[in-house]
Amino acid sequence: MPIHIPAPAVIEAAGNKPKVIQEFVGRVNSKTESASIARMVSPSGWVEPGQTPEFDEYTIVLKGELTVETKEGVHVVSAGQAIITKKGEWVRYSSPHSDGAEYIAVCLPAFSPETVHRDPE
Repeated sequence: MPIHIPAPAVIEAAGNKPKVIQEFVGRVNSKTESASIARMVSPSGWVEPGQTPEFDEYTIVLKGELTVETKEGVHVVSAGQAIITKKGEWVRYSSPHSDGAEYIAVCLPAFSPETVHRDPE
């Protein structure tokens, strides 16, 4: 049976500046553990702590640019582009560019504070 999701849940974000996370599908809004789908809006200059998550993350940038730092290098992902980060690999997301970023993040399995493993601040 289909599950209609009338509105997202707003989730508190980690980082140095306020970032909007609207979870449409996931552990909070739909009680879904297998995947999470969220719209993110991060302001210019936002950066979050690094993390070594227990989930794969598929990110599509809708507006602006998202910077994704890994042990292998730094990737600038522009509107209309995507990036995949794999579970168990260290990653840090930021939006240092003037327009910030708006993007969709899909996590498999679903994001949870217990499985993101953020670096100590």
